[in-house]
Amino acid sequence: MWQLSKSMSWHSMYKSSKFRHVYGKAGSREQCYEGIPITHSVHDNHFCAVNPKFLAVVTESAGGGAFLVIPLHKPGRIDPHHPKVCGHQGSVMDIKWSPFMDNIIASSSEDCTVRIWQIPDGGLRRNMTEALMILIGHSRRAGLIEWHPTCSGILLSAGHDCKILIWNLEEGVAVKMIDSHPDVILCMSFNTDGSLLATSCKDKKLRIIDPRSGKVLREADCKSSRVNRVVFLGNLKRVLTTGVSRWNTRQIALWDQEDLCAPITEEEIDGLSGVLFPFYDADTHMLYLAGKGDGNIRYYEVSAEKPFLQFLMEFRSPAPQKGLGVMAKRGVDVSECEIFRFYKLVTLKGLVEPISMIVPRRSETYQEDIFPMTAGTESALSAAEWLSGIDRGPLLISLKEAYKRPNPAGLRASKWDRRTVKGIDLLENLTPNTDKELLKMVFKQQDEIRKLKDELGEKDERIRQLELELKNLRNT
Repeated sequence: MWQLSKSMSWHSMYKSSKFRHVYGKAGSREQCYEGIPITHSVHDNHFCAVNPKFLAVVTESAGGGAFLVIPLHKPGRIDPHHPKVCGHQGSVMDIKWSPFMDNIIASSSEDCTVRIWQIPDGGLRRNMTEALMILIGHSRRAGLIEWHPTCSGILLSAGHDCKILIWNLEEGVAVKMIDSHPDVILCMSFNTDGSLLATSCKDKKLRIIDPRSGKVLREADCKSSRVNRVVFLGNLKRVLTTGVSRWNTRQIALWDQEDLCAPITEEEIDGLSGVLFPFYDADTHMLYLAGKGDGNIRYYEVSAEKPFLQFLMEFRSPAPQKGLGVMAKRGVDVSECEIFRFYKLVTLKGLVEPISMIVPRRSETYQEDIFPMTAGTESALSAAEWLSGIDRGPLLISLKEAYKRPNPAGLRASKWDRRTVKGIDLLENLTPNTDKELLKMVFKQQDEIRKLKDELGEKDERIRQLELELKNLRNT
């Protein structure tokens, strides 16, 4: 009887899911980017980053590291002599766009540096060698970078010196070194408001860290398995890891971030050898799993109660993926009910292929139930505020305004992006020796604008209170 009731409960939950019919749709040839000399590096990273304006891909290059930056609305065959960002002295290991300014990208390299670049609005017209900011602090190659999710002035980098550096970009200096890992750090993930950092390490341990103090709050010793990747699951207070079990099969594990004594649940996936990359969409509570060298993408719905992870479907493709870039939610095509979009690197073909995850709906109106308020491009706090101990969640926007925007290729930037990057566009015509100072000014101006908005909000509230008091006096 208990088994029957459990089965009926599972069936009921699956039947009621809005996402049980989500399917993957590969872009047509006209929407792909061809002729890209994708890097042959064996480092387990994505080598691809995308936002509503640009696609960036790490490439093969002689005499240093380089990556391409392509305007998103210009798919097709890429010119072999297309300009590159090529200021690093060693191979580029990681690239990530700023979540707040679509023209700003960070890169880390085997030359031990992290660099911040500003891309002109129309894309590169010549090779870019001068970075806006060069961050020097690692003694061995810098393998990973991670932007803070709610503060535009904070960036993290992890090197093969087993250290994590926290950079204050408003000042251009490292403000904290986290030295609690005895081996190479494999992955970093912030929680929603950036108050916690989860890491996986070659010593097979999962750690939850307070990034400001560097203190390890909780630690899981995964002796029976090897943890490769970790991701916070939004506001569910859960952490998901991917790795390899004692039987050498790929597996996923779900953990309570408050208690890492044992995983809540574990699930074996398959016996393939490629690293399993997890991608979590906090807006839809969907988890995507894509293996390096695989051609498929599995996806699940995540819940706070049993069965916690509900397998939905699998997108299959014959071409193996080197890495995957993920579009920010504000860049998806809401009119097509597209809830997630990957950019898949296919090394053998020199191809970047968009893959859209779509909820099949016939309605002609905006689907608010599958597009809740999502993170926008406005920073919630300054670097100084975050470093002082203040935490704030992301500032949310509605995607409703973008419902009927012109989008012929399904790949153009949204209204908010064009508006919010207007201030940073001033950097395009500046000389290299002033770029760093002006970038700092931009971060500080963002903070001043936010503070002015807060003051206006407080004054509006005070005016409403005074009007109410005046009305009460008149009535008496």
